[in-house]
Amino acid sequence: MPISTTLSLYIARVFSVAVVAMLAGLSGLVGLFDFLELLRRSSNRPDATFAIVSTIAGLRLPWIGMQILPFAVLLGGILAFWRLTRSSELIVARAAGISAWQFLAAPVGCAVALGLFATMVISPLSAAMRSRAEAMDNIYLRNGGGPLALPSGQLWLRQSDNALVAQGVAILHANNVHMTRDELSASDMSLFRLDSQDRLIERIEVGQATLQPHNWLLERARVLKPDSLPEPPQTLLLPTNLTVGRVQESFAPPDTLSVWELPGFIDLLERSGFSAIRHRLYFQTLLALPLLAGTMSLVSAGFSMRQTRRGGVAQMIASGVAAGFALFVVSKLAAEFGQNGAIPPVLAAWVPALSGLMLSVALLLHLEDG
Repeated sequence: MPISTTLSLYIARVFSVAVVAMLAGLSGLVGLFDFLELLRRSSNRPDATFAIVSTIAGLRLPWIGMQILPFAVLLGGILAFWRLTRSSELIVARAAGISAWQFLAAPVGCAVALGLFATMVISPLSAAMRSRAEAMDNIYLRNGGGPLALPSGQLWLRQSDNALVAQGVAILHANNVHMTRDELSASDMSLFRLDSQDRLIERIEVGQATLQPHNWLLERARVLKPDSLPEPPQTLLLPTNLTVGRVQESFAPPDTLSVWELPGFIDLLERSGFSAIRHRLYFQTLLALPLLAGTMSLVSAGFSMRQTRRGGVAQMIASGVAAGFALFVVSKLAAEFGQNGAIPPVLAAWVPALSGLMLSVALLLHLEDG
């Protein structure tokens, strides 16, 4: 047993070093291309200096690392297991009576631990830095207001409307929207108030609307009710749980929020009438990241632990890379279906990792003697 423990620690160290090195190398390579793209976009922006572009690229690096992590585990695992197989260390371990599942437990545990660390620790850091990078990108490199820029200056919002009727909703359509970090105002707003059965109760045509704390201030508002004459223009207050910050964040990418903030923010979005599908999918993807990392480690083992004397090492490594790419593509396709609402976000995030895990275990059972 001490020999097995020593061997497990040794294999875990070799695997971890290879994965971390691959993660650093791939992140640096992708970050370099991202930096070059930012330089291209800044070519006609006099305010976007080299220092600003470098800062934006540096702030995006943790987010890039989060995206690269599963593939880094795959390539790092292939490199580590191929090295151990080529040096006959795994062959000697098998001859000593140590099964493949015993010495695979350590690298799989390292991959899962790395995924947990990325989800719980790197995710908040990545979200904060990505949010800052997006803000700088909006200011220096994009036309208009970035994520706060609305197509044709229009905005659709849906919120709960318990002030009028229990479980009612209010749908707002505003033209000529002006949104800053502290204020949201719109001219020419139409407001539809519906009951719990989605029946129209009244329509309000508003000349000028301003989002205040806990209320919409509706100026020059004309109330139109079914079978009634229009009421004269007046000033109204519509209670709301929306804030300028929530409206701004609803247009921001989900990955600007950490895994710890997402559950509460998803609840706020749904209570405010916003769609939370993207945020739910991203949250489930973060939760599934440790499983996906562990799956990639098993895939790398299944395609790179064959003995050299059997031949076809290069072909097996290429097959492992292709299998990893296939799993990565399947996960991205599932994410697209999840964002479109075709499948639930939980299935979109977890099914690719679970299916890859079952296939990799089946491959190892087929190739190994136990």
